[in-house]
Formats: sequence, C-alpha cells, structure tokens
Amino acid sequence: MRTVTVAATQMACGIDATANILQAEALVREAAGNGAQIILLQELFESPYFCQDQVHGFFELAKPLSENAAIKHLAPVAKELGVVLPISVFERAGQSFFNTIVILDADGTNLGFYRKSHIPDGPGYSEKFYFSPGDTGFKVWHTKHACIGVGICWDQWFPECARAMALQGAEILFYPTAIGSEPQDATLDSKDHWQRVMQGHAGANVTPLVASNRIGTEPGAKGTSLTFYGSSFIAGPTGEKLQEADRATQSVLTQTFDLDEIAHMRASWGVFRDRRPDLYGPLLTLDGKTHR
Repeated sequence: MRTVTVAATQMACGIDATANILQAEALVREAAGNGAQIILLQELFESPYFCQDQVHGFFELAKPLSENAAIKHLAPVAKELGVVLPISVFERAGQSFFNTIVILDADGTNLGFYRKSHIPDGPGYSEKFYFSPGDTGFKVWHTKHACIGVGICWDQWFPECARAMALQGAEILFYPTAIGSEPQDATLDSKDHWQRVMQGHAGANVTPLVASNRIGTEPGAKGTSLTFYGSSFIAGPTGEKLQEADRATQSVLTQTFDLDEIAHMRASWGVFRDRRPDLYGPLLTLDGKTHR
C-alpha cells in the first residue's frame, strides 16, 4: 500500500500580491494540517486575472522564475511542511512571456517547470495577448509523494494533454485554473461541462485528478468583470467526484488515494494495453487529414 493525500484549494485574489501570497500560504498550511502531501493552488494567484483585457502595463507583472515572489516565499514553506506545491506564475523569459507552473518538491527543491501549451483567446480571456504557447511539452515530475502531471487551465479541455502525462507515468493529474462567467453571454455557465471534461480524463486514464479554480468577482480594466465559479474538485480514478467546493467559498478539499491499488486497477482495465498508436496519425494534424 502506497498512499498519498492530495488537496485542492480555492480563494479570491486582490490587487495586493503580498496579501495573495500570504493567503495562499494559509491555505497550504490548512491543507497540510489536514494531512495533505500534494497541495494545488489556483492559476496565477499572485494577482487578479489580468487577462480580461489587453493592457500593456500588465506585462510588468511577469518576472523571471528566479525572481518570482511566490516561488521564493513558498519554497521554504514546502520544505517546512514536507509538501509538494505546484506554483502557477507569470513568467518572463528573455523577450517572451509564459503562463508557467513550477514544481516545488517536499524539501523545497525546484524540480522544474512546465509552460502552458494551449492558450485561449476569447471575450474576457485574452491570454494570447500575454502568453506565448508553451515550448516545454507535457511533463511529469517524480516528487517525494507521487509522480504527478500538471496542466494549466485551458490545457484541461484537451484529452491529449492528460493522456500524454499519463503515458509518461503520472499517477495523479493536477489542473490549476481561472474560469468563470462569459462576458459575451451572461446565460452561459460552463461549470458542469468543465468538470465533466476533466472527470473524463480521470476515467479514461484511470488516474485521480485535482482541479483548483478561483472565486469572486473581479473587475476588468475596461469596464467588464468576471465572476469565477470556484467548484474546485477532486475526482477518483473512474472519474467520480469525491470532493467538491461550492462556487463562492474559500475552501480546502482533501482526499487520500492508494496509488498501488490504482496502479493495479489501471493495469487490469487495459486502457493502455489496448491502445493503437499506429492508428492515431490524424491526431498529429489540425484537420484530421494527412496532406502530401
């Protein structure tokens, strides 16, 4: 038996970056106090979700990873508590900007980073203005407590991302997120769709999944606003929701998994045994066709 306890968290973010980082630390400490060993914070928690509008001044929020305040602050916390922390940051690298996750191991060591691969562009979510598409490829990390894979928000809508991480050995999938209302259509609520897609990733890969979203209403720079719907959750290896937060309350969710038991289930179920990579060529094209 090899067990691990994971946590999903959600919180509202204000304009004070230091206050946001301290609030994130408080959630990490609460989760660790509840036995969590791998704790997920939401996407870009150091600031409000600045991607609502195209504002040149927001590029000033980006820092090289070596200078990022959240990483510097939370690495010693990870070491103190013996927990693994995926940290979502706005990265500047040379003349490029990325939406990046950094993995802090349970001794505070920086294991590396992943840059968001799929970049959305729509009303209220103008991320292509700020972020280049990630160039790292999908990755996994062998942390003290488990081998984990981490995608970032829009990545979670693509089954290829989850499958690539599972094929590399991810025992748990994590998705830090910022999603809520749609400014162009007040009647559109994607919350259930959002959850079901990720539940499908968990079930298809027989792999538990943790998703952390933000909460609260945040004004944009040009008169609009987004209301984030929280609903962070933890799914089991058959896609079932085991823990779920509400749409508006700061929350910490925890769940314990037996990784050896899940590995046995995954092998027995045959979803990896019966794959046919030789037939998946259309996945390597944009239109499903091979052009010569």
